[in-house]
Amino acid sequence: MANWNDPQPQDRKVGTGFGASPSVAVPSVGRTTFDAGLRRHMLSIYNYMASGVLLSGIVAMLFASSGAAAQVMGSGLGIVVMLAPLAFVLVMSFGLNKLSLTALRACFWGFAIVMGLSLSTIFLVYTGASIAATFFATAGAFAGLSLYGYTTQRSLTGMGSFLIMGVVGIIIASLINMFLQSPGLYWAISILGVLIFAGLTAYDTQKLKEQYQYVRGTDMAGKVVVMGALNLYLDFINMFMYLLRFMGDRR
Repeated sequence: MANWNDPQPQDRKVGTGFGASPSVAVPSVGRTTFDAGLRRHMLSIYNYMASGVLLSGIVAMLFASSGAAAQVMGSGLGIVVMLAPLAFVLVMSFGLNKLSLTALRACFWGFAIVMGLSLSTIFLVYTGASIAATFFATAGAFAGLSLYGYTTQRSLTGMGSFLIMGVVGIIIASLINMFLQSPGLYWAISILGVLIFAGLTAYDTQKLKEQYQYVRGTDMAGKVVVMGALNLYLDFINMFMYLLRFMGDRR
């Protein structure tokens, strides 16, 4: 994958720990303009991310309430629906440099729609009240974690690789548990999933903030907004899904 999310990796200090300050060089000229631009940049990311989550939620509710979700997800077409969001993520990630900003935005909205179709199954399994309670709990946690990532002076770079390894680990463990059907492993994966995506929320927010100095005023700025929204969307949805295992009341 292209290093779009690390424009100048050679500038990062090797061995940066949790207590170290991020190695971000803030321009000495036009600090007020820089800060105002950064706020607009981050607000654009949050707006895209929130709009994507809202669109997915609406699609999921409509698809489930229409009865189509029960029919489609129980057939062979359900596998296609479940894998479609991954296809959009791969296209956006590997085609970033080739896709125009308009095409990238279209892919993001397409992803949000198919993700909504995929998420519709939760309305068949859990009660609406427990889904709503979990959603608001996730929203509150996400806001706090993202605010921490934005405001902290401590570098979170060191935890990034461990969190990515953790994501790979829970994916492998989930695949294994499809055959083992171990309740203990199921709950261990759920706990780790919440913690890993909570950490990724703070880490991704800080990374997006630091990227602004490299992409501001360039053609990549708009694309970074869309891809940043995608990253935060995935952090939010995954944290929500793992929390739902604890807070969801089954029908």
